[in-house]
Amino acid sequence: MTQLIPGQSVPDLDLPLTIDARFELSKQQPEAFTLLVFYRGKHCPICKKYLTELSGKLDQFTDKGINVFAVSMDSPERAAVSHEEWDTGEVPLAHSLSEEKAREWGLYISEKREGSEEPDIFSEPGLFLVKPDGTLHFAVVQNAPFTRPDLDDLLSGISFTLDKDYPTRGTLT
Repeated sequence: MTQLIPGQSVPDLDLPLTIDARFELSKQQPEAFTLLVFYRGKHCPICKKYLTELSGKLDQFTDKGINVFAVSMDSPERAAVSHEEWDTGEVPLAHSLSEEKAREWGLYISEKREGSEEPDIFSEPGLFLVKPDGTLHFAVVQNAPFTRPDLDDLLSGISFTLDKDYPTRGTLT
C-alpha cells in the first residue's frame, strides 16, 4: 500500500463529476487548499451523513479559500443516485475512481460483503488537504467507515494553519 508523504506531490486525479463536468486536481487553483473527501459510495449511510454535514459547512470551507470535492469508486449510475438522493448540496461528487488510483492515494480497499448492496470493490474513507502547488498538507486514511474527522475541528485546524502559517507536519515519515 502506498503512503503519501506530507510535503510531497500527490497523484493527479482526472475524474468525471455527477454534474456532467470533470474534476482535474492539477487544474485546481485554490486560495488555500483543495479538500478531497474520499467516500465509500452509495451503499454507505455514514458517508451520506458525512457528506450531508460537509454540505452544511461548505461555505465555511470556501470562505477560507478551500475547494471541496467528494470522490468515490462508484460507477456513474451509483454516483448519480447519491447526487439525486443525498443532501450534498453544492459539494461536487467525483466518481469512477479506479482501484489503481485509490491505491496510489493510499486508500484501503474492501470487497463486497455477501448479501449487501456494496459494489464488488470499493475504497474506504480518506480525507486530504492539498496545497495549491499539489503537495500534501494533511491526510487521514481509514480502513472502516467509523469516526471520520470532525469537520468543525478540521475548520478550526485550517484556520490555525492559515493564521499562523503553520507548517506541514509529518514530512520526515
